[in-house]
Amino acid sequence: MKRIAVHSLFGVDALAIEDAPRPEPGPGEVRLRVGAVGLGFVDGLLISGTYQWKPPLPYVPGGEIAGVIDATGPGVTCCVVGQRVATWQMGGGLAEYCVIPASTLVCLPAGLELETAAAVLLDYATADYALHVRGRLQAGETVLVLGANGGVGHAAMQLSKAAGGTVIAGVSCDDRRESALRTGAGATVDLSSPAWRDELRSITGSKLPDIVVDPLGGEFTEPAFRSLAKRGRHLIIGFAAQGIPRLPVNLALLKNADLVGIDIRDFCAQDPRAFAKRLEILFDRIVRGEVATPAVSRFSLRTAQDAFRSLQKRGRTSKLVISIAV
Repeated sequence: MKRIAVHSLFGVDALAIEDAPRPEPGPGEVRLRVGAVGLGFVDGLLISGTYQWKPPLPYVPGGEIAGVIDATGPGVTCCVVGQRVATWQMGGGLAEYCVIPASTLVCLPAGLELETAAAVLLDYATADYALHVRGRLQAGETVLVLGANGGVGHAAMQLSKAAGGTVIAGVSCDDRRESALRTGAGATVDLSSPAWRDELRSITGSKLPDIVVDPLGGEFTEPAFRSLAKRGRHLIIGFAAQGIPRLPVNLALLKNADLVGIDIRDFCAQDPRAFAKRLEILFDRIVRGEVATPAVSRFSLRTAQDAFRSLQKRGRTSKLVISIAV
């Protein structure tokens, strides 16, 4: 089979397409004929050795995997050959075939394409967990989404809107404002402006945001927390702005507010059944048209380097998906 692998964690230039033996599933495992793999911010960190976990080498990147079960190992009774499934792993997807623990699979409903499943798998699952499990989002609440044109930010806008929330998108330039307004935001604030909190107050009036979705960190976290409504929830998802903020904890007391950490890996590892159930609900809502999916930029195994280079580009508003024919 063909696969993409790195033999050293030196970034995009270390990616190579190579031949490898087709893997065989062991006890409790299945082999997937991979159909599509979504790429995100973490994938770029992993191949460059800058993520908090260093993968063993050689490393096959790509963890947002959708495909068709090709073979099952001993003891597998929960699924059968031919089923269309998705799974989230810490890599292994950028290959024509991969072996996966059967317990991590989520079956796809009829009408959901493999490419769509791969495109929404991690970003939308993270936003769903943040908003609905940890953030307790209710209809009628106001949600401020920082980094709204990023993968998780875009997903948070879609899910908040679908839940009956009012969405305010935090963006950094005019073309991103337009994109956010087209894809779910009711209003935007310009995070590149020192006066963005004033802009936010002019939009909300006395109705401050009930929830802040924060995948940015850095200089944005404290002013966003200060902008929360009483009993608000500030959801810490990541630090894409490349800075871990310091927050005066008296603010939480003054606002009677929650500062909530969102670790989707922990949710998946500690409660895999609940994680799978959330994905099933999400997939069904997408098929019913209740939740909009992201625009997709398509690549192949042979253009995987181009896909990873695109991960590094600012201003990108589409989800990168590598399609592998099944």
